[in-house]
Amino acid sequence: MKMKRYVFPLSIVCMLMAGAGAPSPLSSAGLSREEIYQVGKLKPIDSVLKVKVGDVAPDFSLRSVDGKTVSLRDYRGKKNVMISFVPAAWTPVCSDQWPGYNLAREEFEAMDAVVIGISVDNVPTLYAWTKSMGGLWFPVLSDFWPHGKTADVYGVLRSDGTAERAIFIVDKTGVIRALDVHDINERPPLEWIMTELERLKD
Repeated sequence: MKMKRYVFPLSIVCMLMAGAGAPSPLSSAGLSREEIYQVGKLKPIDSVLKVKVGDVAPDFSLRSVDGKTVSLRDYRGKKNVMISFVPAAWTPVCSDQWPGYNLAREEFEAMDAVVIGISVDNVPTLYAWTKSMGGLWFPVLSDFWPHGKTADVYGVLRSDGTAERAIFIVDKTGVIRALDVHDINERPPLEWIMTELERLKD
C-alpha cells in the first residue's frame, strides 16, 4: 500500500521551519547562543553501523536525568519507540533538536510512540542542560559509563567518544523498522520520522 506523505499541522511547521523571523526550538526552549558551545563543522559520519533494519534492537538499561533506570524492553508490546542519539549537551544542533520533539509531542503520541533520548554525557550535565531547556517530555538517558557502551553496540560511537546524531525507529515487537545516521552537523528531518512512525500504525 502506498504511504501518503506525512503533513504537519501548521503550528508545528511554523515552529520548526528555517527562515527569517521563524523561532527555532532552541530559542523557544529559552537558550541563548551565548550559552551554547560552538563546535564548528564536524566530520558528517564517523562510525560503522552494527545493526540494520529488521534486526531486533539491542536492549539497554541506562540512568535517566530523573534518577530512574530506563530499559528499551520496558516498551515492548506497548509502544513504538524512537531512539534519538545525540553527540553532546550544550551544543547547537542538539540544543535545537530535542526541544523540537517537545513541540511535536502530540504528533508522537498520535503515532503511539515514545521518544528516548541518549547522550554519552554524564547525568549531572544532562540534568542541567535539559533543565535549562525547560524540561523535556521524554526520558533523557546517560550512556556515560561504561562510556558509550550503548552507542557502540548500535555502531554509532564516534572516534572522539561522542555519539552520532542517529535515529532508530523500533516497533512494538522490538524490531528496528527504520534508521538514519544523520550528518552530525544537521538536524534530522521530523517529517521523515513521522512518516516512518506512520507506517507502524495499527
